[in-house]
Amino acid sequence: MTPDVSPYDALLLVSFGGPEAPDDVLPFLENVTRGRDIPRERLEEVGEHYFRFGGRSPINEQNRALLAAIREDLAGAGIALPVYWGNRNWDPYLTDSLRRMAEDGVTRAACFVTSAYSSYSGCRQYREDLAAAVAEVDGAPRLDRLRHYFNHPGFVEPVVDATLAALADLPEDVRDAARLVFVTHSIPDRMNETSGPDGGAYVRQHRAAMAEVTERVRLETGHRPGHDLVYCSRSGPPSVPWLEPDVNDHLRQLAQEGAPGVVIVPIGFVSDHMEVVYDLDTEALATAAELGLPAVRAATPGVDPRFVAMVRDLLLERAAAERGEQPDRVTVGRLPAAHDRCPLGCCPNLRGERPAVGGVPA
Repeated sequence: MTPDVSPYDALLLVSFGGPEAPDDVLPFLENVTRGRDIPRERLEEVGEHYFRFGGRSPINEQNRALLAAIREDLAGAGIALPVYWGNRNWDPYLTDSLRRMAEDGVTRAACFVTSAYSSYSGCRQYREDLAAAVAEVDGAPRLDRLRHYFNHPGFVEPVVDATLAALADLPEDVRDAARLVFVTHSIPDRMNETSGPDGGAYVRQHRAAMAEVTERVRLETGHRPGHDLVYCSRSGPPSVPWLEPDVNDHLRQLAQEGAPGVVIVPIGFVSDHMEVVYDLDTEALATAAELGLPAVRAATPGVDPRFVAMVRDLLLERAAAERGEQPDRVTVGRLPAAHDRCPLGCCPNLRGERPAVGGVPA
């Protein structure tokens, strides 16, 4: 029996975007920071991260691979649903993708966002940019954001296996006592405090995912590794408090305390984009090497078949809910499934209210 995806007639993969050539780098960073008065010198400094990799972010190529994998997975399940892709900050832009969808006759699309957690930058900002794109396109389809998936087994299980594989790559004499260093993107303290409908969701969700991964590692290895949640990619002014500790500072602290080795687990990221290949693979691993601290970085989910199948599961779950059914909402860990529609006041824009798709009507 063919799975029922009605009322949806398309799926939209929504991501951040990234430069694909050296001439793209500064225009891309200007898109990302528009309205935030970031000095050009700071943009040029960040741009050097990209130039180290030929002026190209890996994120678009990874999204192309994910797009192809999702299409293949849906087809394999007998679901004949077109899958589109749009970015917030680089080509293909959301507006262009919605225009193409409208021209193709799409009327209602489910949106899978490549951000697993609740926060303004990880959820509402995407919803705002989707709303802005809808406003620019005549006949744009109705858009529904699929729920956050930080506690879906399709996300968690690949992270568990990647962590176990990374542990196995450490020298045998430090493996059993190695510490798991879970890393995510830092955000301003205030953004975390207002994340989710009740505040604090960003850190709470990460800690729940971290706890589940750690417990599953314990079940596989027979002992519970020490573990910490730390942050990378801070970009705000020093006067604004952001979530800490920074991964590099934490590695120094662990070395001082005599930790024999670490596995760096990029729990906040779904693929190996710039924060992973620069902030972790380049900076954090260099810090560990300087300290003489054995360190291995675990893989991100990427196009793991379980992660790809999760997209289909979330699509079918939401489609059933929109038809008035009561679907099973698969989760692991201590937190329930996230909401389908964001409640009023959830992850507010602290710089001022903007229209956003996918929320509970006022």
